[in-house]
Amino acid sequence: MKTLNKQELFDTLSSRFKDEEKKLSQIPNPALLQDASKSATRISNAIANKEKITLVGDYDVDGVSSSAIMVDFFRQIPYPLEVIIPNRFKDGYGVSPSVLQRVDAELVITVDNGISAIEAAKICKEKNIDLIITDHHTPSKLLPDAYAIVDPKLQTCEYPFKDICGAQVAWLLLALVKKELHLDIDMKQFLDILAIAIIADIMPLIDINRTLVKVGLKVLMTSPRPSSIIIRDFLNKSYISSEDIAFMIAPRINSAGRLEDASIALEFFTATDTNKAYKQFELLGKLNDLRKETEVQTTKEAIIKVDTTSNIIVVAHEGWHEGVVGIVAARLVDKFAKPAIVLSIKDGVAKGSARSIGEVSIYELIKKNEHLLTKFGGHKMAAGLGLNEQNIDAFRDAINKSASKLSPNDFLPKEDALGILSTDEIDLELLDLLQKFEPYGEANPRPSFLLQDAEVVSIKLMGSDKSHSRIQIRQYPHQRKTLELIAFRRVYEMPADRKITCKYSVTKNEFNNRVSVQLLIDKIY
Repeated sequence: MKTLNKQELFDTLSSRFKDEEKKLSQIPNPALLQDASKSATRISNAIANKEKITLVGDYDVDGVSSSAIMVDFFRQIPYPLEVIIPNRFKDGYGVSPSVLQRVDAELVITVDNGISAIEAAKICKEKNIDLIITDHHTPSKLLPDAYAIVDPKLQTCEYPFKDICGAQVAWLLLALVKKELHLDIDMKQFLDILAIAIIADIMPLIDINRTLVKVGLKVLMTSPRPSSIIIRDFLNKSYISSEDIAFMIAPRINSAGRLEDASIALEFFTATDTNKAYKQFELLGKLNDLRKETEVQTTKEAIIKVDTTSNIIVVAHEGWHEGVVGIVAARLVDKFAKPAIVLSIKDGVAKGSARSIGEVSIYELIKKNEHLLTKFGGHKMAAGLGLNEQNIDAFRDAINKSASKLSPNDFLPKEDALGILSTDEIDLELLDLLQKFEPYGEANPRPSFLLQDAEVVSIKLMGSDKSHSRIQIRQYPHQRKTLELIAFRRVYEMPADRKITCKYSVTKNEFNNRVSVQLLIDKIY
């Protein structure tokens, strides 16, 4: 593997971005989204005629963020908006017949869901409710018979950039509503929440997504929104990165819908004072701790069930917590380097989540075997599904048969190390160079580097439960200078030959106003 200097690293990272960076003013016109103008007119008329409007969201970060942006926007009109975020355990996903039983409105708007709500659309028709679906998930051939469907992934939709999340679709639609009603609302004020949604929903950080996240993280640093103030206080950094959101904030917000009810997260985002926002954030923290415990236990149980000879891992168990199966699937992908589907069984019905790797579209593989399912939805890298317990074995066989036709190269993880950095290149100047290419995430991964046969000088365990390792190494035998590597959630013991080969990334560590370089181990070989 090649040894890189800073200039070569700069050139390699620059080559990821062929086009010039977009400005906010270059975001394509929302009117290019199919049915968006029609929807904006219908919403404006509903407001003018004082009709009842109900919003139906989703329980993940994207769904909660979409709902929060809508709530804040309607507050500023001001106009009353009823919000329902389905409960994962009682209602299931999206705008469903059970959710519609609670709705008394002339207009229903969905955010981050609805593209597969065939049954719900029928019920709305019967009840004379206009249904506007806003979603970003991949549509099936059969579309709901709704008043309007706004989804960039519709084949007939002319919006030029398709990889946007549910909150972006909602935000773009509201920009048209603002225009219709001649409102003086600055759409930039919502970018703090929007950036969190884009990062948490693992959208590719290229094109307009890159611009929105970059500007959104700046808005987050200065926004008077109580939830943003709490996030700033909690992270306590002079600069918030996309990874801070991905690892520290998104899991907390997600934990409400996973374990209890997403309304807790919505109340955090829409709190009108910092006191209320703080209380909700504390509650999210407790739920997140519980989520971690549940996830660790379930992952242990799932690993035992894995058939390592199959291309696609499919594991199922009675009573696994439905709220953590998605994270457990991601853990299995990390461990076995294969797509994974984890199912929780209750009363003869299995519900679960799928996560993928490399170039494998888990959505397409599931779709090929939909005759064995009761429901499914999602996109290339992640999906949700439901089926009867008696069909699990048949589904496992069928999806593996479908996967056997794929090229083995499709299964290769995309996270290759860029090269080897010599010890002398690892300094604050390197941090500045890396910061120029932020935000990092999907389609722009943080660069990782390789250490080969480095000498392990010492290992210390850290953290209250001593579950993290601090490893001091010497890259080359004759060097005096040592480097410190951190391995989170990993107890590493001194190897017999006192050597380590690993992949690591370089991050900024801020402590007591002191900035230092921190090397985080991604993988030990």
